[in-house]
Amino acid sequence: MNATPGDDSVSRFYDEHPYPPPIDDLDAYRRAWSDGSRRRIEHFRLWPTSPFRDDHSILVAGCGTSQAAKYAARYPRARVVGIDVSAASIRATLELAARHELTNLAVHQLPIEDVASLGASFDHIVCTGVLHHLDDPAVGLAALRSVLAPSGVIDLMLYARYGRTGVAMIQEYCRMLDVQPEVGAIDDLVAVLRELPVGHPIGHLLRNTPDFADDDALADALLNPRERTYSVPEVFDLLDASGLQFRRWVRQAPYRPHCGVVSELPHGRQLASLPPQEQFAALELFRGTMVRHSLIAVRDDDPRFEQGFEDSDWQGFVPHRVTTAAIIDDKLPVGVGAALLNRAHTYPDLVLFASAAERATFESIDGDRTIGQIGGDVSFFERLWWHDLIVIDACSAN
Repeated sequence: MNATPGDDSVSRFYDEHPYPPPIDDLDAYRRAWSDGSRRRIEHFRLWPTSPFRDDHSILVAGCGTSQAAKYAARYPRARVVGIDVSAASIRATLELAARHELTNLAVHQLPIEDVASLGASFDHIVCTGVLHHLDDPAVGLAALRSVLAPSGVIDLMLYARYGRTGVAMIQEYCRMLDVQPEVGAIDDLVAVLRELPVGHPIGHLLRNTPDFADDDALADALLNPRERTYSVPEVFDLLDASGLQFRRWVRQAPYRPHCGVVSELPHGRQLASLPPQEQFAALELFRGTMVRHSLIAVRDDDPRFEQGFEDSDWQGFVPHRVTTAAIIDDKLPVGVGAALLNRAHTYPDLVLFASAAERATFESIDGDRTIGQIGGDVSFFERLWWHDLIVIDACSAN
């Protein structure tokens, strides 16, 4: 669709229910990113084979009320552009930018499908929670691909099919009753949700997801006029149709048969022997509650494409511990030196049990020394990478 901003049902919906709920203050967010090591870690998650930079051109496609402003605050040396079809979202972003003097940010009320009209290309495109609301997501993603720089990356999030089964059920329930995203109707819907039977498939989301804590967020989750969901194979089909290729999951451990309880299952070896895409698809089915697929993709003609590091010389890589990595000492099995986990994971089984020597190796990672200089078993670093406990600077090894 080549919609004019404001004449589409989704843009009207977000004008009436801005999402995420607008915020006034970015000071705490800016302070959290003031440590340059955090930007360095994010860089190597996106560009493991390229030297560190923090002055990229960034497009936030479907920026909502604050996402583009956050990126401008996070990367003050970057050129950030935000686009959205919602006039209310653009106004909220402009107010936030003015309040915090974000001179590196420009915003436009523009459909994703018309992004080429900006006349620019971008090193980093962020499109999270947006494409699945488009009339034709493949057209929108192909449009983003057309403005992606040759060595650029796309941060993409799509709703997952099976983990949102309960959401789909309540959405259908609301359609049958013609529940509208209006104040009184939303209040009634909240009352109904409180009385859903124990075991209803939406129950885990109601308990654990902030999208149900605010009326506009609830409307976005359950009353959006247009939405679709994707299984893992459908994600890969969408990438293929749009001229992109998969690089990695943002958090890859839930999709890996080498991580968590899956590695101990009777089917563990069979799962590990599958091709990567089939592993990912099988793990989505096993876990059952994935509500979104967050991934990093690159152009299909990117010569530096890497699916992983299995065939590389790990000794020359520089590991960086992620900021959400934690070392747990409590209630450890006999002979275990530490439980290593990423606090951003939502699945509690994604723990890497380390020996005392492995713990010392993990604690010695400083973001400067290579794996060869640190020492230890190279396979341990690969397990750290699988478990999202480190990112890898591989550029000096190429």
